[in-house]
Amino acid sequence: MKKISMFLIAVSMTTALFSQSEKYTKAMESNIAKIDSTTSPQAWADLANSFQRIADAEKTQWLPYYYAALANVMNGYMLGAGGQTGLADKTDPLAAKAEELVNKADALNKDNSDIYCLKKMIATLKMMGDPMSRYQTEGPNAQAALDKAKALDPENPRIYLLEGQDKFYTPEQFGGSKTEAKALFEQSLKKFQAQKPKSSIDPQWGKNQVEYFLGQLK
Repeated sequence: MKKISMFLIAVSMTTALFSQSEKYTKAMESNIAKIDSTTSPQAWADLANSFQRIADAEKTQWLPYYYAALANVMNGYMLGAGGQTGLADKTDPLAAKAEELVNKADALNKDNSDIYCLKKMIATLKMMGDPMSRYQTEGPNAQAALDKAKALDPENPRIYLLEGQDKFYTPEQFGGSKTEAKALFEQSLKKFQAQKPKSSIDPQWGKNQVEYFLGQLK
């Protein structure tokens, strides 16, 4: 009887853990599905809050922290859309929040290429707040993070998307090039087509952005 009771307890615990894991995955998939269609600062803020609620409930999982950080960065990018700069009072708090979250993700999953891509994006967001005074510090920080991402996983398509964006938006006199940007976006697209994510909730975002930029460079 004792053995039967222990067996039933073990089955019950396994079922509960599976249900919890399934609930977590479904919640993540629902939020991740919104990434490609989110186009306003408020929508990114809402998505960041949604991912953070999952992170608060699943403190041992790195992905909710990662996506919450990504949503905060994208919120900041949207605020600076159209080439606006000098928005430090609005973008710095978002960069600080994203940095706090990505550090939590990094603590749970060391040496991850996508985490370093996100660190690169955070450095870029900081630079957007005050380009003239921050280029000398945040520019190298962004490049170092991207170099680390590439060293960890040169097949990560988001690396080449970020490199392409830098070339696309940088004036030619400062090293920008639409021709080089196109080559990088094409390289990114090939790697997206070959990418095999570990799970349905691992980072897959960016392909739509690549296709958008290639459409602009026809």
